[in-house]
Amino acid sequence: MNMKHNAPSSPADSYPVPPFPHQKQPFPGLAGKMNPRPDHGETSYRGSARLLGRKALITGGDSGIGRAVAIAFAREGADVAINYLPAEEDDAREVIDLIRAEGRNAIAIPGDIREEEFCKKLVKQAVDGLGGLDVLVNNAGRQQFCESIKDLSTEDFDATFKTNVYAMFWITKAALNYLTRGASIINTSSVQAFKPSEILLDYAQTKAAIVAFTKSLAGQLGPEGIRVNAVAPGPYWTVLQCSGGQPQEKIEQFGANSPMGRPGQPAEITALYVTLASAC
Repeated sequence: MNMKHNAPSSPADSYPVPPFPHQKQPFPGLAGKMNPRPDHGETSYRGSARLLGRKALITGGDSGIGRAVAIAFAREGADVAINYLPAEEDDAREVIDLIRAEGRNAIAIPGDIREEEFCKKLVKQAVDGLGGLDVLVNNAGRQQFCESIKDLSTEDFDATFKTNVYAMFWITKAALNYLTRGASIINTSSVQAFKPSEILLDYAQTKAAIVAFTKSLAGQLGPEGIRVNAVAPGPYWTVLQCSGGQPQEKIEQFGANSPMGRPGQPAEITALYVTLASAC
């Protein structure tokens, strides 16, 4: 008897490829309005209890990689608090519902992490709501392209650094009042830290700073049993790109020059965050 086996589909063929439709949203944008809509693992991610009982705070947890990580953490057994801007409430509500659908505790904390006092309150509110804190994911980011340094205002430069670097510093410092041996801090850097685009002058600098911050802090906290790591994604299909992160002509061909000829989907990178957050 001849047996016919269907070969598994290649990852390269699993998701949409460029060209993508023309689309533009005001910052910070909503994932629910993207075309095609990103895969954050809403239906595709399957957990295996790797984070059972862990308590995590994720900034930028409403969309993009942060949303995918929140979904994955909940399906791995973690209770999750997410931070996001008030304008992102529609996306955040979907994430909260998905976390609760897994029977996990979900805490929604809107607010602007460019403000130091809010960052302190964010951590305290997450700890109070979750009953502790084991995992911190510094993921929220601001990316707004600018063709020339001559057009890059101090206000925009400051906003990018406040969101991507200062907030990470403030939130991590506050979280260390609660993190104990076995805890994990995971920062989201970018390929831009190593191969900066000329139109992302300020953003690329912040992502390089995150790498240095991670290495230094890992040295400080390693003896205390707290792990500090960073993930540096390449081009991923997130709302960050179509809400000012890239010009429209680049959006339409976004990810075309990557090895698989398409951008990554948020769901494809979550396994890294799960591994780094796990206790073993």
